[in-house]
Amino acid sequence: MLVKKTFIILVLCLFSVNAFAVTPRSTGKYKNWESFIAETDKGKICFAQTIPTKRAPAAIKRNKSKLFVTFRPSEEIKDEVSLTSGHDYKTSSVTASSGKRRYSFFSQKDFAWLLDDQEEKKFIQLMKKATDIIVKARTTKGAETTDHYSMMGFTKAYNTAKKACN
Repeated sequence: MLVKKTFIILVLCLFSVNAFAVTPRSTGKYKNWESFIAETDKGKICFAQTIPTKRAPAAIKRNKSKLFVTFRPSEEIKDEVSLTSGHDYKTSSVTASSGKRRYSFFSQKDFAWLLDDQEEKKFIQLMKKATDIIVKARTTKGAETTDHYSMMGFTKAYNTAKKACN
C-alpha cells in the first residue's frame, strides 16, 4: 500500500503545474498512446499512457481520464497498471473490461490499480490483443462514469517505455 501511495504522490508531482515539478519528456507517440520518461531524485520513471476516445456521461464534471503502465526500476516496479477517471472513486467500484474479460481495480481517492503482479501481467496481455478497453467506475456520490480507451498503438508505446527504463 505504501508503494501505491508513493505512486500517487509521484504522479501528482509529474502532472502538477508547479514550476518545481518534474516534467515528463515524450519518447514517442504511437496512434492513441504515448510513452514518457521523467528523471526524479529517486531515479527514472517511464510510462505509457492514453486518454479515452469517449467519456460518459457528459453531464458529470471531472478532470482528465488516463490509463497508464509504469516502470520505476529504482523501486523494482515494472508493468504497474493504473488509471484515473478524473474523479474520486467510490470504494471497490472500478472495473475494466474487453470482450468477456473483466478486471476489478482497488482505488484510493482518484487513482485505481490492479491487485497484484499476476493480474497486471494478464491485463497487459489483454491490452496487447484488445481493440479497446472500457472502464466503468462510480463517483463518491454513486454516479457511474464510463471511459472507452483505444488500444491502437499500445504495444509500441509499452515497449518504448519498458526499454527506456531498462
